[in-house]
Amino acid sequence: MSTTDDPAVHVVRHETVVAAPPEAVFALMADVTRWPHVSGSTVYAEVTRDDGTEQTLRGWVLVDRAVRSWESRRTLDRTARTITFRRDVPPAPLAAMGGAWRVEAGPAGACRVVLRHDYSVVDDGPGTAERVAEAVRAAGATEIDALRATAEQAAAAAGGGHELTFTFSDGGRIRGSARDVYAFLDRADLWPERLPHVAVTRLTEEEGGVQVLDMDTRGPDGSLHSTRAVRVSFPERGLLVYKQLTVPPFMACHTGRWTVVQHGEEVTATAWHTVTLDPAGVRPALGEAATLADARALVRHALGTNSSTVLRYAKAHAEARGT
Repeated sequence: MSTTDDPAVHVVRHETVVAAPPEAVFALMADVTRWPHVSGSTVYAEVTRDDGTEQTLRGWVLVDRAVRSWESRRTLDRTARTITFRRDVPPAPLAAMGGAWRVEAGPAGACRVVLRHDYSVVDDGPGTAERVAEAVRAAGATEIDALRATAEQAAAAAGGGHELTFTFSDGGRIRGSARDVYAFLDRADLWPERLPHVAVTRLTEEEGGVQVLDMDTRGPDGSLHSTRAVRVSFPERGLLVYKQLTVPPFMACHTGRWTVVQHGEEVTATAWHTVTLDPAGVRPALGEAATLADARALVRHALGTNSSTVLRYAKAHAEARGT
């Protein structure tokens, strides 16, 4: 047990060599919108305040199948390629948690990444300290390994003239109320009776606008496809974000968002998708002749068709309520 008023500060350090340019690796760490495509546990992250150097962040992660939110502050030094961070309210039994990322130049086309965590616990007894230390070590190893794998895969694909991660959108104008359009998107539990391609949904709602959505959809051939997603709802902002937890083998990650904006008597509703392809899964899933371009076209068509269908029925719903 600590004998001082202030709990002891513990430090955990991880480092790895990444076969990717340091500028690209730092950019990947600095852009919080890309974190869900780097970390499997990150559902959504956003910058809530930004003066160019000092930022405040908010995010949602999956921990032991539960969705938890967090807030933190960080300082970016793009010249030195360092990012220092500090959690505002760390979860118990942590009293404080912070650290830093540093990207160091290495051999041509490579770099070294160092991740340091410093933390203290409320109860600094041996049992608590050991459990927290193991958790911090495991989390740090997972984070730095995921960063390395994502950066190296992206660098290899870029070397072949491909981009593994891409974003696209489908949208349109609706004559009616943004509130009605948003409610249609938010109430996924009613989709089986509102959307022809949705067979079954199971929607679990938690505090803070968090939803877990299990859904069975019908394909063109009548087959059923099951998916699970975590959604975070921001009705006051006309924003509904999600991360799909079950994806086809040729996709590494799929995140999306619905945006609903009122313009006078009209609404602009847009479905955004960001997808990261998994090169190793393309040929086993789509055939030996399949390419990344084929997978990209398939994803664009399939997700775009589903989004356009949802928007078409949301439009009919909102415009009928407005008459």
